[in-house]
Amino acid sequence: MGKEVKVLGAWPSPFVMRPRIALHMKSVDYEFIEETMQPKSELLLKSNPVHKKIPVLLHNDKPVCESLIIVQYIDEAFSSSELPSILPSDPYDRAIQRFWAAYLDDKWFPAFQAVARAPTEEARAAGLEPVKEGLLLLEDAFDKCSKGKPFFNGDKIGFLDIALGSFLGWVRVSEKMNNVELISEGKTPNLHAWSQRFCADDAVKDYMPDTEKLMGFAKMLMAKYQAAAS
Repeated sequence: MGKEVKVLGAWPSPFVMRPRIALHMKSVDYEFIEETMQPKSELLLKSNPVHKKIPVLLHNDKPVCESLIIVQYIDEAFSSSELPSILPSDPYDRAIQRFWAAYLDDKWFPAFQAVARAPTEEARAAGLEPVKEGLLLLEDAFDKCSKGKPFFNGDKIGFLDIALGSFLGWVRVSEKMNNVELISEGKTPNLHAWSQRFCADDAVKDYMPDTEKLMGFAKMLMAKYQAAAS
């Protein structure tokens, strides 16, 4: 008999990391189904017929799509007084974390992705500026959300920690490939210290991709972008 919880995903995807971290926090046993995306599996197309994207959470064969929605679903579906809450209990704090998570996916990450597609070194350097500006905003957001504690969510990682932390592997790759510091002790000291705590957390460390392996995948993607543009 198969597990009642399954995750359709692929190892390089930061969005797939999110439900995996959330499930670990909730001590939920699940099956991870690796998607090659070339072609997309029948299960993926059936489970997410609208966007046809990963990740997809299957809970008793019922699909839940979009990574941030999945994380919120996991928090509610596997709620227990003995397990940590992913979203804060205070309505205002919840709203603020949702705001910044939406900012990450709607504005910051598209700018970050555009750097990889930039045709020249000069264009990549220019493209990094809005990425850096966004991280300065998040540095300030950390100060306000954390209230002096180790994570955006306080004493333990939570919704916004997962939303931003899932991108850290790709941030490291971008730093190496572009010879630049995006999260640094000098300009973003709060995020720098937070990122180290986040990556060392038991709920995270097994899902953070190896930087060299991820860089190899990134170079393959960039070659595809360049070939398509030529």
